[in-house]
Amino acid sequence: MNTMSNPLQRFGAMPPFLKQGSVIGITCPASFIPAEKVHHCVAVLEGKGFRVKVGNTIGTNHHYFSGTDESRTADLQAMLDDPAIDAIMMGRGGYGMSRIIDRLDFTAFAQKPKWICGFSDITLLLNHVEQNFGIPTLHSPMCGSFREDTLQDEHLKSFYAAIGGGQVVYPATTSTYNRPGLAEGILTGGNLSLLAHNVGSRSDVETTGKILFIEDIEEYLYKMDRMLLTLKRAGKLDKLKGLIVGYMTNMLDTERPFGQTIEEIIRDKVAEYNYPVCFNFPCGHEDVNYTLTMGAMHRLSVTESGAQLEIMR
Repeated sequence: MNTMSNPLQRFGAMPPFLKQGSVIGITCPASFIPAEKVHHCVAVLEGKGFRVKVGNTIGTNHHYFSGTDESRTADLQAMLDDPAIDAIMMGRGGYGMSRIIDRLDFTAFAQKPKWICGFSDITLLLNHVEQNFGIPTLHSPMCGSFREDTLQDEHLKSFYAAIGGGQVVYPATTSTYNRPGLAEGILTGGNLSLLAHNVGSRSDVETTGKILFIEDIEEYLYKMDRMLLTLKRAGKLDKLKGLIVGYMTNMLDTERPFGQTIEEIIRDKVAEYNYPVCFNFPCGHEDVNYTLTMGAMHRLSVTESGAQLEIMR
């Protein structure tokens, strides 16, 4: 594997943007997804003028997963290697990416980059690509979000804009936990559980000088505290340009309460730093899930009235 020690030196290796007739491959390198959900997604994408190539792991299963480690590796590898595919959308997240990441060969992908699209468990792959090759990826909705009834939703429009090279500006509602400020830097991050899981691995993304985005779902508050401490002790929070907090969906508490909300936990972990912090960002495990271009330069503005993030083309 061609691993870069400093991916910032490679910033600008943007995959080609998609246009009418571009090919999107769909594979499922993690947990199982019913084939009918993918078929709805295929119809929507084809209706937008894309061609779609469906992989062998769609609708198949092996216990919790969409196939064996070997079959999931082979399906994703084939799409990474296929020069006719312009973007790869993951069917769903769940769990499974870390079981196959070290089996993948990114040689052909690095020579001819294509958009990797997904979130949640796919955070590991997004981080791996950014850290080792400096190639931007899309933290984006997956197949379950692309339905006939969502065609006109603004968050799906952000996907088409991001993958097509359009300008995307993301507004966020105000929060009493926000810390005002202005920051410019490469956007990185994703699911907090995966960011903590990645620490010390070959997929561990560098955060120094970057804007970090985090989100998560259905985790106990004490575990969230522990994961944030893992990032902090690893030096991931002290040299940021800014922090963006997306959805923290269905946070759980123990019988004896932890004693802090998730907002308070995050606020306290970064209290000693002076970079801007944005809460309530519309991205993560909710119906509204805006697409973010990870590994690309962004400008974050946080004021008393709200926050705004925009990509710097």
